Parts: sequence; C-alpha cells; structure tokens
Amino acid sequence: MSVTSTELASHRFAAGLTAPQLDRLAAIAASVELAAGTRLFDEGGQAASLWLIRSGRIALDLHVPGRDRLIVETLGPGDELGLSWLVSPPRWQFGAMVQLAASAFELTAAAVTSLCESDHELGYQVTRRLLDTAIGRLQAARIRILDLYAAPPRATQSSGGPRSGGPALPGGSR
Repeated sequence: MSVTSTELASHRFAAGLTAPQLDRLAAIAASVELAAGTRLFDEGGQAASLWLIRSGRIALDLHVPGRDRLIVETLGPGDELGLSWLVSPPRWQFGAMVQLAASAFELTAAAVTSLCESDHELGYQVTRRLLDTAIGRLQAARIRILDLYAAPPRATQSSGGPRSGGPALPGGSR
C-alpha cells in the first residue's frame, strides 16, 4: 500500500525533513501490516529493508546454540528496524520477530540507497537519523551490560571504621 508524505511525517524518523524530502521518501515507502509471530529476518541473512514502526512490538534477537533465542531489544512505535544494510556486507546482525501485531512503513535498502545517492542532503539526513538510532542502541546495550556485570554495592563505612590505605591494624593504626 502506498504512503503519503503526511502519513510518513507522523513517524519520529521524519521529524525535521523538508516537504520535498518527505515526498521522495514517501514515494519509495510501503505501508505494511505484520502479524504476530512473523519472523522478519534471521541474523546472517541478506539485509534489504528498513522499517519505520508505527504500532506493535518487534523483538531483536540472537541465536544462542543450545538455547532459545536471546532477546536483546524490543522495538515499538516510533522506532526504526533494519540498520544492517548500511554497511558492507549487508548482513543482518540480529534476527527479528513480531511479538505484537505491528504496522510499519517499509523501505527497501536499494531504493533508499539510490535516493540518498541522488540527493546528498537527504542522504545526510537519513544517515544521521540511522546513526542516532545505532548510538542509542549501543548506549542501551552498555547499560544492560553494566547492570549484568556490575560489582555488588560496597557496604557503607561507619565513621569509626577504616577510611583508606587498607585494613585497620589491631589497636586502630595502619
């Protein structure tokens, strides 16, 4: 189903784009409905699309041998799915599964690449937005890793206990 520039403008990704830029992106976008349980792609597969999620929930996951897939992030309205086509080789770094029926704007990587090559200002705007998304995901992963591997909190020291320089020796000296 085709997409109007007004519809596309409702997505966070489009904020700040000019009317002509919105028109060009809308011309290559399709409105899609994604059923719950649909596997959109698997890690290692050919990366070929970008989805701008309008509703629903989609999980990014990793294959872990001998275990269930590990969900690394859950995406929802206003999020972008599918950044891997930006780099060579264009291979998915994660898998994606629709958890809750979703609607999205889908843009093929080939069409976006062609549009960005012919309109460098639009290419810059698209690249900035996708880089912001990638940085946000790296920061979220960093926080999850810190939570997972954080040292246990240190016990607070009373005013009469050791302050620094190692353990107190008998008699209170160091």
